Amino acid sequence: MSPDYQDLSPKDMKIADIDLGTRPILLAPMEDVTDPAFRLMCKRFGADMVYTEFVSADALIRAVSKTEQKLAIADEERPVAIQIYGRDVPTMVEAARIVEQARPDVLDLNFGCPVKRVAGKGAGAGMLRDIPKMLEITRAVVDAVKIPVTVKTRLGWDADHKIIVTLAEQLQDCGIAALTIHGRTRAQMYTGEADWTLIGEVKNNPRMHIPIIGNGDVTTPQRAKECFDRYGVDAVMIGRASFGRPWIFKEVRHYLDTGEELTGLTPQWKLNVLRQEVADSINLLDERRGILHVRRHLAASPLFKGIPNFRETRIAMLRAETQEELFRILDEIEQKYLSE
Repeated sequence: MSPDYQDLSPKDMKIADIDLGTRPILLAPMEDVTDPAFRLMCKRFGADMVYTEFVSADALIRAVSKTEQKLAIADEERPVAIQIYGRDVPTMVEAARIVEQARPDVLDLNFGCPVKRVAGKGAGAGMLRDIPKMLEITRAVVDAVKIPVTVKTRLGWDADHKIIVTLAEQLQDCGIAALTIHGRTRAQMYTGEADWTLIGEVKNNPRMHIPIIGNGDVTTPQRAKECFDRYGVDAVMIGRASFGRPWIFKEVRHYLDTGEELTGLTPQWKLNVLRQEVADSINLLDERRGILHVRRHLAASPLFKGIPNFRETRIAMLRAETQEELFRILDEIEQKYLSE
């Protein structure tokens, strides 16, 4: 049973020498989501640290240009972590050294991605089936670079192998500076509810001294506060709840600081944020690729929840191919449903 931590006065959280302040909220690394434009937007809304899309170690050492582009970071988004994944020691070490040259604040190792093309080949959450290899990679990468190395992983491979409490100690012994735990097994993928009890158990283990970051199903400011208070985590990481809602960081920070819900974010204001997200994506890529990249995240925005008969409009958003077309749909939504 996790103790209630709410009576403890919160302290600043640090990853090595990087001070993230009190009760920091982090933007999770997500493929096809956390590009530089989106990271900067979340940063402006209050994300205390952001992560790049995950980077394939194999592709990086082969100098695949699309992969190398993922290493581009801006000073405005610091502190920023670059995350890599792979399945063997020499490749991960070489990739880590390449990443270090890009000057991120943190290098994160992905031992949690559950998708078949990654985990099925032994990388990402696939490492949960070969703990000795995971630890060997972690030790080797920590020894190879001078920047702080962190790890993101899951509770275990499946319900019968929830090994995170022991694994967390083993990873800490490898020299990592922080550990992020997603409260699901690999078998769960993204289904069911995230289980934070084991995350709390890791945090409450007296042998653990590195920061523990909790991740999974943090979709409201109230839930973020509960995760800090009930499980004692040092930071909370938000992933899918930021789709079409980058202002969630503003809402969470306000609630953590004041205990009150943030008011004044009108539907029109939120719609303008989504328009800016479209424009930023196009500026970063080009119109065709920018629209392809951003439209599905817009269509998932909770801003449109509850709008009657929205299915056809959502499909139209998912098919839009130009900024003009997408903005026309947003204008129609505003005039029809969101006007005061």
